[in-house]
Amino acid sequence: MITMKRYYVYILECSDKLLYTGITNDISRRLDEHNAGVDKNSFTFKRRPVEVIFHQEFNDANQAIWFEKKIKKWSAQKKRALANEDEMLLKLLAECRNESHYRNNTKKE
Repeated sequence: MITMKRYYVYILECSDKLLYTGITNDISRRLDEHNAGVDKNSFTFKRRPVEVIFHQEFNDANQAIWFEKKIKKWSAQKKRALANEDEMLLKLLAECRNESHYRNNTKKE
């Protein structure tokens, strides 16, 4: 029997309400490590306790890595919308708001 390796992308909420995004192959162990303060140089060390507010499972490490990199760039508001499964807010926050975006271009040609 072949066992599929599983990978998890997760978002933690820290005690100071800041968010941390990570990837692991064992979410329970990783949460325990964050809360135990295994790495005193980590982002979460002085922000304990932490709790998982979102996680998504992947069977492919490359897909998990891609997703983690993607959401690490997101705002906290967008990450919270993902965690709360608020699809409408997530779509709104995903819209481009740059002045150069075609919707915001008011020049008449």
